[in-house]
Amino acid sequence: MDEQVLTEVDTHVREFSKEMRALFKHKNSCAVISVQKKLNAVWDVIFALPFYCDLPLDIRAAYNLFPMLLADKQQWGEAFRDGSEVNKMFMEFLDKMDYFAESIRNFRGQIAGMLELYFESLTRRNSEAYAEAYTKYYRDMVDAGVLLFGDLPFEQGLPVKVRFTSLSHPADKGKPMMAEEAEFSYLSHFLYTDFYRGLIAGNMPRRCHNCGRFFLLNKGYDTCYCNNVAPSETEKTCRKVGAHKKEARKEGKTPVRLEYDKVYNRLKTRRARGKLSAGEWNAAVALALVYKDKAEAGEISDFELKEIYAKM
Repeated sequence: MDEQVLTEVDTHVREFSKEMRALFKHKNSCAVISVQKKLNAVWDVIFALPFYCDLPLDIRAAYNLFPMLLADKQQWGEAFRDGSEVNKMFMEFLDKMDYFAESIRNFRGQIAGMLELYFESLTRRNSEAYAEAYTKYYRDMVDAGVLLFGDLPFEQGLPVKVRFTSLSHPADKGKPMMAEEAEFSYLSHFLYTDFYRGLIAGNMPRRCHNCGRFFLLNKGYDTCYCNNVAPSETEKTCRKVGAHKKEARKEGKTPVRLEYDKVYNRLKTRRARGKLSAGEWNAAVALALVYKDKAEAGEISDFELKEIYAKM
């Protein structure tokens, strides 16, 4: 999930939160439509997200929550009575909205750090290796928690309601099937659960060494490149780019040198076509060399170098 999406959610939630708090303070029924419009702006972003777009949600109720509340006089009165169950429900709803984007950022940061520090260097890619890596991570977090937070222990416990029910088989119509239904209070709780269940099964997200995005590494399969189209390419995948880099390394060329050669050739072509003056050409090549030296010195990563060169 891109940070741009989370920022958009934050913006709409702040506007909605301000309007809703004013509504509950002044109890002004004329503000209902405005509050609902602000909430709908939040829904427009959230309901388009992966996972949410596949859920059987009551969209009509979500987009008409406050007008429906206003139409029910008893519920309307209860909503504004401090301490009532309806009032608590709306306040909890608002708190969850306020925390939505931040909870995703926290999940993303924790998991990215764990994978980078404890899983990236593994020589085996299976559930046993992941269990060993997680045990080390867990122990380090427990020790860090004692030092930083005292009596507040580190844990990965998540509240979840589980029900067992019967459903119609999605593929074989008319055939019944048993199903486990889980209810989470936050999307992040589901993401943590799904992530850890994946590790137990031997599947792990890994950051692609070419594009920098995460992809799912299936049990027993060890690759550091995803199969998506590589940045600045139209057909070639990151995996193919990775294979090319591997061959180049055999010839003594580093990934940094490969990226420099690409941008140099691109600038050379633009110069030959008259799109760059002699001064512009010399300045661009000099700048490319500066960034190459920084990458070779470890001041910037290969991925950062690739992004910089893509803009030149």
